[in-house]
Amino acid sequence: MGKPIRRGDALVLAHYYAPEEVQAQADFVGDSFALAQRAVASEKPVIIFCGVTFMGESAKILCPEKTVYLPAPDAHCPMADMAAQEEILHMRGTTDDLAVVVYVNSSARLKAYADVVVTSANAVKVVSRLPQKNIYFIPDKNLGTFVAEQLPEKKFFFGHGFCPIHNAATAQEVRAALAAHPAAQVLAHAECPGEVRALSAFTGSTAGMIAYAEASDAQEFLVATESGTLYELSRRCPGKKFYSTRADFVCADMKKITPQALADVFAGGGTPVEVEEGIARRARRALMRMLELAR
Repeated sequence: MGKPIRRGDALVLAHYYAPEEVQAQADFVGDSFALAQRAVASEKPVIIFCGVTFMGESAKILCPEKTVYLPAPDAHCPMADMAAQEEILHMRGTTDDLAVVVYVNSSARLKAYADVVVTSANAVKVVSRLPQKNIYFIPDKNLGTFVAEQLPEKKFFFGHGFCPIHNAATAQEVRAALAAHPAAQVLAHAECPGEVRALSAFTGSTAGMIAYAEASDAQEFLVATESGTLYELSRRCPGKKFYSTRADFVCADMKKITPQALADVFAGGGTPVEVEEGIARRARRALMRMLELAR
């Protein structure tokens, strides 16, 4: 056991997909983009990131002077490794005027080969501001096609990655949910397949979905994203009703982040996140470019 962490020394960040009991203990709850911004802006020496491994890596890369902990170091995003440096090098060698755009849901090693990193909240804005015409978007093919639909002036090349939870969503299940709740509007995460996005009133990031629900006059919503989001939706939109488009819309890795795991970090049981300096330096450039272009 290490030295216990004083609560006042730590910023606790939680992703919307973390269990609601963990979200309730966080200083700030948000999507990947907002959490990255908060990590950079914090003056506290410790960041406890209630998210999966790539989120902790990104926080450490952006804040090398801070100590970053993950309550569940084994909570990993499967999509984070669904691309390889060899694929990037091949594209760079065969395609002129190319920007390699890497989704934040990726390993630090993959980010190190990027021209810029994006999140689902800022991908359209960031890619629209790139000077290159050709865009190699990895690893999420679903988010990539969503961005491409908004930017027909660019030519896109896609990887083969996907979020196993969002990619499993189908139009059939959404139509069945609509039959049960005919007055509801559909909110879909951009990581969902195109057939699901086509049925939605709004498609975008988790934060965007929440903002849309807040502003909408609708009173019922079908939510095509990880079920942990319903906690913040219900908190921010009292009186409105929210339903998942399927009962098992759950990321098992995110659910490893329990209140006990968080308490163990404060008790001194955590291991700081480390990223090899060469990788961190290159990945930091791509992450900082994201923050600049997304302003």
